[in-house]
Amino acid sequence: MDEPQTIGEQDRLHLRRCVELAREALEDGDEPFGSVLVDGRGTVRFEDRNRVKGGDATRHPEFEIARWAAAHLSPAERSESTVYTSGEHCPMCSAAHAWVGLGRIVYATSTEQLTGWHREWGLPAGPVAALPVNAVAPGVPVSGPDPELADEVRGLHARLHGVDAR
Repeated sequence: MDEPQTIGEQDRLHLRRCVELAREALEDGDEPFGSVLVDGRGTVRFEDRNRVKGGDATRHPEFEIARWAAAHLSPAERSESTVYTSGEHCPMCSAAHAWVGLGRIVYATSTEQLTGWHREWGLPAGPVAALPVNAVAPGVPVSGPDPELADEVRGLHARLHGVDAR
């Protein structure tokens, strides 16, 4: 796999929307994750936020994007698309992304950052191995994390868990 691509200003605009969606999720009592699907022409085609609070732990926005893209975009359109997300895809979402044939992933914060915060805050590990996207989907181009957004995302996760992010 090639080195991760850099994050440009247009990427950051979409990542900021992802962080807004993550904040919306948190304010609705859910986990703070948000994602946006942008087609090859730069048009936002779909966006969502975490919806796991009802008990279905598969209701991640990245998984919803994969399902939506499979139903609404051609294989060529999917491969030319970019998924922006507040946090790097989990293994489930990485697999769905690859199986559907979506293109590049750009994330604000990495799995490594999130698991590091959880360790720092004394939280237990999740039920699934915390793997980076390319450990699950080695052919998917990735960019991230974005140091400009890390503190904001960390703050959202700290609020979720009731800890001090400082």
